[in-house]
Amino acid sequence: ISGRVRAQAVNTMKESAPKRDNAWKVKLFQQFFTGLRNVYGSYSLVTGKGWQVKEPVTDKVILDHLRGRQPYGVYLLVNDRIRAIVADFDYEDPHPPCEFVSRAAHYGISAYIERSKSKGYHVWIFFEDQGVLAAKARLVVRHVLGEIEKTHTEIFPKQDAFDERVKYGNFINTPLFGSLVPKGRTVFIEPSSLKPYPDQWDFLENVVQRVPEKVLDEIIEINDLNNTDAPGPQNPPHEQNNSKASFFGLPPCALQMLNEGVSQNQRVSCFRLAVHLKRIGLPYDIAIAALKVWALKNRPVDGKRIITEKEIIEQASSAFKNGYRSCGCEDAIIAPYCDPVCPVKKTQNGGITIINHHQRKENAS
Repeated sequence: ISGRVRAQAVNTMKESAPKRDNAWKVKLFQQFFTGLRNVYGSYSLVTGKGWQVKEPVTDKVILDHLRGRQPYGVYLLVNDRIRAIVADFDYEDPHPPCEFVSRAAHYGISAYIERSKSKGYHVWIFFEDQGVLAAKARLVVRHVLGEIEKTHTEIFPKQDAFDERVKYGNFINTPLFGSLVPKGRTVFIEPSSLKPYPDQWDFLENVVQRVPEKVLDEIIEINDLNNTDAPGPQNPPHEQNNSKASFFGLPPCALQMLNEGVSQNQRVSCFRLAVHLKRIGLPYDIAIAALKVWALKNRPVDGKRIITEKEIIEQASSAFKNGYRSCGCEDAIIAPYCDPVCPVKKTQNGGITIINHHQRKENAS
């Protein structure tokens, strides 16, 4: 009798549990990885080359992705709002994404690490169903990346809003691509063990937090963040009337860093300087030469070594390869070199932009 009772209890539990058929999985998937509905991205399983598909995002598109037939990439940006944002750590070291998750948690934001399809990690943050302004989310994510000294990390979406230049934005490959899941790729992992969650659908169904916009507002207000990378006039700083930004158009902060060297945060400083050198039209090889001379002026504190040539090339390559525009005014390491009258530093109502000065330690030895 007891065996019959147990069997009946098990059957009752099965009947009350959600039916995890394909329709259920597609619906749950779309609650997290959604954006534009009239276009999506994909890539070749043989070459890895990606392309845009100007067709509706149907249940079949999602199901083919989950079955491993054809990958699905989502365009997260819809006008000026998003329901998810991604920090793309495009290298094998798991410590930066874990550090990002930890730092985001400091601000009350839950972030989730996905092992990407080929190398590196995606860190996802999910928002409430109505979405949030992309500009706010990107500003907060940049701030967190700045605090862990990974400002060169790509963020998806890459834009704050659509304009005459941005019709779709950039797509990001979504998790749970069927043929890669058994290989431990495109799956969410536990930050502590770096192992995939045993049941990915259980994980998604029990995601701890969808961030409301008011949380972003509080972080922006408390930390006095300002969006210095928002869409606006595309004239570079050296084309503006600026007596301070002389010497081929470099702003005062870059000039001081190049002339005097730095004592800490060498790698982030190198990246920022490379962005400035690219902005003024300096060729890559000349920029590398200039940064090598700059490195000789550095005087690292706490017994740390001077940045190596290999590290200079790595940082400069990242700056030149990607379309970075920000002058780094939002980065705390720039604060000691910032000139209060620099016109590159955006002002509002005649006031100077306030930067939150956080003391951060450099990761490298």
